[in-house]
Amino acid sequence: MARTIPAPPPAFTHGPADTTASGANGLRRDPSVLPEDEGGLVRKVADRDLLDPLAGNVAPVPPETSPEGTSATARTSATPLFRHVRERLPASPDHILAEIERKVRAGERLTAADGMALFAAPDLLWLGRLARHAQRRISGDTVFFNINRHLNLTNVCKAKCAFCSFRRVDGESGAYTMTVAEAVATARATVAALPITELHIVNGLHPDLPFDYDVDMLRALSDALPHVHLKAFTAVEIWWFARITGKSYAEVLHDLREAGLGSMPGGGAEIFAPVVRRRICGYKSTAEDWLAVHRTAHGLGIRTNSTMLYGHIETAADRIDHLLRLRDLQDETAGFQVFIPLRFHNANNRMSDLPMATPLETARIFAISRLTLDNIPHLKA
Repeated sequence: MARTIPAPPPAFTHGPADTTASGANGLRRDPSVLPEDEGGLVRKVADRDLLDPLAGNVAPVPPETSPEGTSATARTSATPLFRHVRERLPASPDHILAEIERKVRAGERLTAADGMALFAAPDLLWLGRLARHAQRRISGDTVFFNINRHLNLTNVCKAKCAFCSFRRVDGESGAYTMTVAEAVATARATVAALPITELHIVNGLHPDLPFDYDVDMLRALSDALPHVHLKAFTAVEIWWFARITGKSYAEVLHDLREAGLGSMPGGGAEIFAPVVRRRICGYKSTAEDWLAVHRTAHGLGIRTNSTMLYGHIETAADRIDHLLRLRDLQDETAGFQVFIPLRFHNANNRMSDLPMATPLETARIFAISRLTLDNIPHLKA
């Protein structure tokens, strides 16, 4: 099923894993080659820190010419910053799809080539039935629910992700940062009104808040609501805490667990492909950083979620690469409890020129994710 997205970056080839590029799991791409420059928006960068304002060495770029911009509301240019081009995948031959079905029904693992073929499979109902078969083998007919409250302590953020509608600069209209007392009061009020079993806590990378603020916040919430599970801080936030404290990921996670951390959400993964990642969120942690944080968490016995942001400028090959890198880490650690496909939303951000993924494409993403991630027990809608 074709969808309106940008032209794919340089072609992937099937071959041995290459962990120096995003092309692990048999997908390889020359990391030094960037896609076609659209109006001067993409620059070839040898050293990632040259594009990293967190390192304090980035020359100012006018908002109207920067994919990242300076805030969710800063864009004034009428020129689209992200253009979409229909990605046309030739329909997969019947004999290839028949072999994939044989593999699934035999419980065999799918390859990168199989995943690409599924993105070009013309019969979505067939794909859904195949994914249903895989789902029943993994978790039967059991469906799990929890009742949670999202608690965002601050929307002030040092990063400048192009897709973000949440981020504000300190002092900007709409910017806020809760005190510990405010966060506890908000959580208490919610628990009093609803049978909450979990608090989902994610925040901006506040440039001025010390790590102790987050530790104290967790401890206060844990003391106030001991029966509520605290799922808190994305891998990007853990990376940020390590950066501002000089501590290792393991030390940061140990401090947070001592304060009441129960598990971690999967946000910040976005898309692992470095060319795309540099364009949409190049000012925060890399894919390797994200994976390293989750590997460390799993090693400490902290269960985590995993995600993928889809429906923006990524290609089918980027999606498969992302899924297979998650699968590889799950083979290594068995620490992911769920995978959550996150649909890109185009309201009030610097990628608002892009259309959103259709319901049919979302169904395809869920089906292919279930078929590819044979070692992650759950998908979350």
